Amino acid sequence: MQKYTLEKFVLFVIISVFVSIGFSDAIAGGKAGLYGIYMVPDGKDAENYSRPGFGLGIHIVMPVPKLANVLAGTAGFEFINLLSKSIDLRDPDTGLRVEQNTDQNYMRLYIGGQVGGHGNGFLRPHAGINLALIYYNISTDLVIPDDYGDNEIRQNLSSEGHVVFGYDITLGLDLNFSNKFMLDGGVRYLKTFSVPQQLGEADSEKIHPQYFQIYLGVGVGIN
Repeated sequence: MQKYTLEKFVLFVIISVFVSIGFSDAIAGGKAGLYGIYMVPDGKDAENYSRPGFGLGIHIVMPVPKLANVLAGTAGFEFINLLSKSIDLRDPDTGLRVEQNTDQNYMRLYIGGQVGGHGNGFLRPHAGINLALIYYNISTDLVIPDDYGDNEIRQNLSSEGHVVFGYDITLGLDLNFSNKFMLDGGVRYLKTFSVPQQLGEADSEKIHPQYFQIYLGVGVGIN
């Protein structure tokens, strides 16, 4: 999956560079935007503990002087609720069924670089890589369900936050209306490292979840 994502990223970078060079005589400006996010867990490390969720993000894109139509710096912040996921655990001796419920909020502060997406063109493809500082707020409960009523037994194992590192690969396209207003959308592949996840009453392990995002938003030009 990562190899396929990298191949698409390289191809998109090449397209973005050629489009940007085509508008090399244009005056490039930055932009700031607000966008909505739909994020989907990918792979067992993410799918075992979270479901698809929605969120919001803000970002700013500022061209690099003398390379304004090709390269820009990016920075942004995102908040996504990954909803809750339940895992069935069964005691090997008694056969008692226990559910582990995990609820997560995902916040990300990122900074990086972007190729393309500048100049006076109407269609502005862009591709970028960002490094991110990520905060997970994770709440984990153990539940002994009552199959015949509402008398379940619930115990909160933990409710805490973890700060970890990650990165993303972004492929996007914005529609530029006179360098004043933009519609911006795209997809992202995100990777996170060493997230603690509770498994049962005592055991824990570090996972390295990955996700895909679809985002769509609006922006304004910055001169």
